[in-house]
Amino acid sequence: MLRLTGLSAFPITPSDTDGRVDAAALRRLLEPLATAGVDSIGLLGSTGTYAYLSRDERRRAVEIAAETVSGRAPLLVGIGALRTDEAIRLARDARAAGAAAGLLAPVSYTPLTEDEVLAHFEAVAGEGGLPLVIYDNPTTTHFCFSPELIGRIARLPGVAAAKCPAPGPEAAAAGVAALRTAVPRGFPVGFSGDWNAAEALIAGGAAWFSVAAGLFPQTCLALVRAAEAGDANRTRALNASLEPLWALFKAYSSLRVVYVLAEILGLCRAEPPRPIRPLAREVQAEIAGTLRALSLS
Repeated sequence: MLRLTGLSAFPITPSDTDGRVDAAALRRLLEPLATAGVDSIGLLGSTGTYAYLSRDERRRAVEIAAETVSGRAPLLVGIGALRTDEAIRLARDARAAGAAAGLLAPVSYTPLTEDEVLAHFEAVAGEGGLPLVIYDNPTTTHFCFSPELIGRIARLPGVAAAKCPAPGPEAAAAGVAALRTAVPRGFPVGFSGDWNAAEALIAGGAAWFSVAAGLFPQTCLALVRAAEAGDANRTRALNASLEPLWALFKAYSSLRVVYVLAEILGLCRAEPPRPIRPLAREVQAEIAGTLRALSLS
């Protein structure tokens, strides 16, 4: 049975100006993640710019990833779409291409109600043929899941886990407890938002869905393993060592920063899909200086 816990690494999806995935670059990004032993790989998440890629290129990215990873880590694939029928088609595509689970965000131009979101998940879980992870990302979808709604969706057949924004450190214990109370016993609730993830893990979060792990899997694995071992002091110390990186993520957005880092590390040369623009040269220099000062792997 699929159980999405531990560290899930979310890489970018390098592509050209026409939105065609760069297969060689994607392989260079994925290979270190599989080699490091991450618990899963989050392909085509928000960091993977799924919303900017065509259906054909999204399927092609999954095929490339499945071939590269070759069973060493389950692939969690973004299948969010404006229409329910399109999300179902994307789920089927991802399953056929080698995905282990689908990451479903309630993407919508018109604000959705809770009943609409519940029906959306019920349809995709029932017809897509792919286990689903609830993707709560209000920054991009402008929809905020209540713990109660997550609990209702978690009880649908075919829903395997939840990915939620990590509460701030002062609210981590209460926030994690509220979610764990709402879902069935043993249902994995994991967290994103790299700079807040450590406290969510200490409070009982089942997984870290991490942008940083898409480039620095060993460093991020050390933090997750410390939390899993119940070593809160070491977890906090490792998190504190990453504060310069978190500061960059908060100042310039993690998406833009990791594109710069991927090039500095020699993994790929790619720009975010337009209309997102690359960071200014002086900011890129700041990122390079921060990277030199950190010990990351």
